[in-house]
Amino acid sequence: MSSREQGIELRAIVAAALGIVCSWQLLVWVTSVPAFVLPTPFAVAGKLIEQPLELLQHTVVTTVEIVAGLLLGSVFGIASALLLIVVRGARRWALPLMVISQSLPVFALAPILTLWFGYGIGSKIIMATLIIYFPVVAATFDGLRHTPDSLLDLARTLGSGPVATLLHLRLPYAFPSIASGVRVAASVAPIGAVVGEWVGSSRGLGYLMLNANGRMQTDLMFAALVCLALVAVTVYAVVDKLLDRALFWQHDTTSPSPGHKL
Repeated sequence: MSSREQGIELRAIVAAALGIVCSWQLLVWVTSVPAFVLPTPFAVAGKLIEQPLELLQHTVVTTVEIVAGLLLGSVFGIASALLLIVVRGARRWALPLMVISQSLPVFALAPILTLWFGYGIGSKIIMATLIIYFPVVAATFDGLRHTPDSLLDLARTLGSGPVATLLHLRLPYAFPSIASGVRVAASVAPIGAVVGEWVGSSRGLGYLMLNANGRMQTDLMFAALVCLALVAVTVYAVVDKLLDRALFWQHDTTSPSPGHKL
């Protein structure tokens, strides 16, 4: 990505943020909504300035939960997809279980995980991992099983074994699909962490939002929400940048190429 493209992207983000703030302030002026229902952007900014340390402490906790869940969910998702490709019999029972696990509401799993793993950071990381896991495994499995038959035939002709074909052909060819799954996972990772904090926690932005809501401190609740949005955007931007660099060959060609020798 060129520096000019990065500048345009940054300007678009700033313009979108300014548009949201202006629309927010205009809504407050037009409707004259009470501050305990919808505070002004200035009130929220004042709370950010007034309690920076408290907000920073809770932001760090939630960020750790999101990043750890993203890493674990991505690793387990990719490993599970590789297992489904290598062990064909595993698909009969593993795929239905994955689909069933995704049909369960997130809020239904959070109390159980809190009961099993406690109110600490562990249950929140597991919650984020579960939410991230399915998008990654689905995208990776889809990419692995759609390797062109012509390439697979060529690999067999050259005497490449199943493991070598998987590592040097299927997996590199599936990198774009894996990247798409990880990008989706990065965008939904905050959900698991925050939901876990809502159910039971003493730290984190989700806990702070819930606690502020109970004390009618709407400005603090919105300040925590702003911090959460910044964390989510930052995590997604970093992941997107790393994946963009990992898929460097796509900048020079229109079709994906593994770039590996059999």
